[in-house]
Amino acid sequence: MISSPISDKVHSCFVPLIENGDRVMGSSRRILGTLGLLSCLALSVNVPVAGAIPPRKAPAPKELPRVPFTQRYQAVQHGGLVRASNSGISCRREESPQAEPCADVKRGAAGVNGDFEMFYSEVDKDPDTYNSTRAELKVPQGAKVSYARLYWGGNLRVGEQKPPEDNGRVLVAEPGGAYKEVIADTMMGHRSDAGSDAYQASADVTPLVRKGGAGMWTVAQLNIAMGHSEVGAWGGWTLVVAYEHPQQPVRRISLWDGFEGLAARAGEGLVELDGLDAPPGTAGKVGVVAYDGDRGVLEDSLTVTADSGRRVALSDAENPFNDVMNSTITEFGQQAFVRQPDYVNNLGYDADVFDLTPALSGGARSLSFKFTGESQGHFLGVLFVQTDARR
Repeated sequence: MISSPISDKVHSCFVPLIENGDRVMGSSRRILGTLGLLSCLALSVNVPVAGAIPPRKAPAPKELPRVPFTQRYQAVQHGGLVRASNSGISCRREESPQAEPCADVKRGAAGVNGDFEMFYSEVDKDPDTYNSTRAELKVPQGAKVSYARLYWGGNLRVGEQKPPEDNGRVLVAEPGGAYKEVIADTMMGHRSDAGSDAYQASADVTPLVRKGGAGMWTVAQLNIAMGHSEVGAWGGWTLVVAYEHPQQPVRRISLWDGFEGLAARAGEGLVELDGLDAPPGTAGKVGVVAYDGDRGVLEDSLTVTADSGRRVALSDAENPFNDVMNSTITEFGQQAFVRQPDYVNNLGYDADVFDLTPALSGGARSLSFKFTGESQGHFLGVLFVQTDARR
């Protein structure tokens, strides 16, 4: 067993996230089918951190082995969507004889997390935190944040086993600010099987982002395991922000989330968005957050159909059509914002934004997104869509 760098003092500040000691652990390999709706919103809790981490004062939501995708937020407004994202763990040394050198993999070479010993990324130089990473949030000048949600997740079982009771808590620092505790406010996914122990949690952080604004955001103490196993370590975070700006076009903004497992040999997944009313020639984009997709392992894809028209594959220079979940954090195939660290291959964490415009050439009242998985599968967590709209 590899011991965690987090101290006993910090661990003692965590309290179970499951009321009455009940814990729901998913042991089956359920495959994503047509996704239903689930409403499970609660209030977020942001507690400033000063010295020792205070205990959480309110019960956190229960975990479920499967959380179907549901619409979290929607608006039609002048403005758009932006996000910041980074992975919390990367390779330290090769464990497999066929593995590419770790340094080359970080720069973009093909490689899977199961071929390496994985270790936390650390950028804040704070001895009381671990796996801290930063990413730039590019809220336009003059914009007003209308909604912001932070998502985080990872694998709890690698060379060590992390306690799932810690899934619902991270530390977040706005640009130039100190860490604040953020507690998950919604139903959390948690799927355990023979190879991985995976989860995703999230929280409404709108007041925090309105105050902090654009710049480098830091997230620390994601509950993810380090070490080496056949499945590998993976985990990261994504901050999705909707904003209003009077000088930008009227757009429809949709944010969906859930926690679903997907394997190529057993099926596919669908997410359907209705009521778009997008005119012909509409511009748009779609963002996806996924876990445990491997760079160089083929068979995973993402396609979209507008109304009953032709199906369009979503891909770009960094995300091939048959390896779209390939451990990248990109926008339209580019590194669109500053990250610390800024690895090209994030070894099991994807947070990509694709150009949706080709699928909207004839307009759209609805969109149907279809996912297929790698042979070993991966987990879907977030889908966010921005399209031009008519008022």
